[in-house]
This record gives sequence, C-alpha cells and structure tokens, in this order.
Amino acid sequence: MKKLFLIIGAPGSGKTTDAQIIAERNSDKIVHYSTGDLLRAEVASGSELGKTIKSYIDNGQLVPLNIVIDTIKSAIEKADKEIILIDGFPRSVEQMKALDEMLKENKEIELVGVIEVVVSEDVARERVLGRARGADDNEEVFNNRMKVFLQPLAEIEKFYENQNKLIKINGERTIEEIVDEMEKIIKQKAGI
Repeated sequence: MKKLFLIIGAPGSGKTTDAQIIAERNSDKIVHYSTGDLLRAEVASGSELGKTIKSYIDNGQLVPLNIVIDTIKSAIEKADKEIILIDGFPRSVEQMKALDEMLKENKEIELVGVIEVVVSEDVARERVLGRARGADDNEEVFNNRMKVFLQPLAEIEKFYENQNKLIKINGERTIEEIVDEMEKIIKQKAGI
C-alpha cells in the first residue's frame, strides 16, 4: 500500500523545497514528486505531449486534467518507496475530484494527508519575484498563478477537512522549522 501526501500552497510558499528536504532526509522510505517536475520532464523529453504541456505552462495556465492525472498515477505506481509526497496538486476542484476518483479506483494508494503551507500573498510575491528563475517569474504571471491558486482553495480545503485530512502549517518561518513540523506530521500519519 502506497501512502500519499499532497503538499499544497501558494506559489513561493516553499512547498517544493520542504518536500525535497524531507524526501532526502528519509530516502529509504519517502519519495517526492513535484507535479511541475513531472510535467517539465515530459516537456524536456521533446514529445508531442511535452510540447502541448509547455504551451500551457508558458502562459501560466493549468495543464489539462487527464494529462496531469495520468502523469501522477504513473509516477505513484512506479515509485519504489512506500510514502509519496506530491506537491503543487490539486490546483483546481476538477483536479481534486479527478484525483479522488483515481484513488477510489486504485486500492493500492491511500491518501493519508493534505498539508497546506500557508503564506500571505505579500510573502509569496516577494519570494517568487525575488528568485526570478524563468519566464514564469514576473509580476503578471505571478498574479495569474496566485489567482489560479486562490480561486478553488476554499472548496479544496473544505473537501479535505471533511475527510479529516487537511493539515495547515505556517509557511512564514525558517525552512528548518517548517520542514521539522511537516516531517513530524508525515511520520506520525504514515506510522513510521
């Protein structure tokens, strides 16, 4: 049985870095995937699917649902660890529902928890525009990404709260404090 944790948060919340550190510290038991990384790997492969994905990413838009769900399901099934962290997903109510359906159909994967790394919009903007890694790190694209993140958030939070799976943590502390708390939650929930 694979134990799945979703790590959600605004652009710049640090969710990817946090999950990476936890997976590195526990490399015998935990693997981390960023939906962004899974999709970028497809883009880097130069496939037709990758070209399609790239056109959505470059415009700050969501990649179509079926592509994302298939990519995630495949990554979980291929994972050689029991505990899987996926960050940056779900980003829409449709993604949440599609993931829920996929999990209901697949008894080998259990969604154990959804950890939300909470930061203010000001902190998120400062972090994203401060790192300016690529074409998607400018004010206009940030505002679009923030809107895409915030629009479905209340409904996503309620859905996972009703399942008793949502855990919110303060993302405006040091990386060490955030990672330590997140790691503790994951280990407790996963029973390791």
